[in-house]
Amino acid sequence: MLFRLYCRFFQFVMRLASYGLPWRQPSVLDSATSLAVQIKAESVSRVFVVSDATIVKLGLMQPLLQALDDNAIRYEIFSETLPNPTIENIEEAAGRYQKKGCYGLLAFGGGAAIDCAKGVGARLARPDKSFAQLRGLLKVRRKLPPFFAVPTTSGTGSEVTLAAVISDSTTHEKYAVNDPCLVPAYALLDPKLTLGLPPSVTATTGMDALTHAVEAYIGRSNTAQTKAFALEAVQLIVANLALVYEQGENLQARANMQRASFLAGLAFTRAYVGYVHAISHALGGLYSVAHGLANAIVLPHVLRAYGKHVYPELAELAIACGIANEKASVPERASKMIAWIEATNATMSIPKAVSELLEEDIPLIVKRSLQEANPLYPVPCIFDQYQMHEVVRNILPGIE
Repeated sequence: MLFRLYCRFFQFVMRLASYGLPWRQPSVLDSATSLAVQIKAESVSRVFVVSDATIVKLGLMQPLLQALDDNAIRYEIFSETLPNPTIENIEEAAGRYQKKGCYGLLAFGGGAAIDCAKGVGARLARPDKSFAQLRGLLKVRRKLPPFFAVPTTSGTGSEVTLAAVISDSTTHEKYAVNDPCLVPAYALLDPKLTLGLPPSVTATTGMDALTHAVEAYIGRSNTAQTKAFALEAVQLIVANLALVYEQGENLQARANMQRASFLAGLAFTRAYVGYVHAISHALGGLYSVAHGLANAIVLPHVLRAYGKHVYPELAELAIACGIANEKASVPERASKMIAWIEATNATMSIPKAVSELLEEDIPLIVKRSLQEANPLYPVPCIFDQYQMHEVVRNILPGIE
């Protein structure tokens, strides 16, 4: 009981303090040419491009590189970003940034590339601190180099968030560095860049965006603005995710999912996330499970475990999205929202369990999940070890 009171008091103080933080949104651009012009306007003569090998191989950056060439902007491409960027990965990139004499950061890719670029920015801003010392809230507190983001997936919302999620390859943990200075100054949102996504990536990144929006909506630190962002994001996802999964070339559906991801990012960067993310980070650190996939699997289990504490909010989402009607009771509407998530996962061949999960690892996952979430995350209800253990056990292979 005392610990729960402490958590709520901590969250209350954090919510009050958040009104004094320098929240910002990136300025949104719509073409490679406009991005190159903006980079030049920031007096960046050589930009450090953080991406990954697949992006480079597919040639997705070519229009942007041509625009940079047309504007006489030199660039250095770092394509070695790992699916879960590690401290060593980021240190290598930061070292190359300095060695090549770059003046700005450009992240081109999914959440991993953007997180890696944020990590580089944090390292450049605070060379006096280790990543372990930057872990948590407001540890950077210094201006980054001019920072531009080009997301190529519709899910992470990293182009608008204050968090960089880093993996520690020694301890096999994933943790976040959170600071408003990590929000990119500019974001290029071009749905054409997402047209080549495989259906499986479309599915898991879409569910990642849904998790961001739902956790922001049901949390206890939301505002009228974050609730509006989250609600619109959920509506867009419900209306477009199955469509874009089945019709990958549907540019309007792609654009709608990109907007949903952006809105969900705006919502959760201010309202925070919850136990779904805490568990997913633990799974990602231990087994390198893709974050969107982990969120998709874990989300319905956590929502069911919250029970009556989230019925009103889930009922509101179900009505707003046309999943339930007003004649149903609040618990019935909430149940229909969770059932929609499970059905959508099934339709997109997302499994019900984490295949890598071992029963002997559950105590460690429970410990890390609770350490990450409590007292920071303003969850609808605070889990104890037993409740967290039950949720994690439900995603074991072979458990129905």
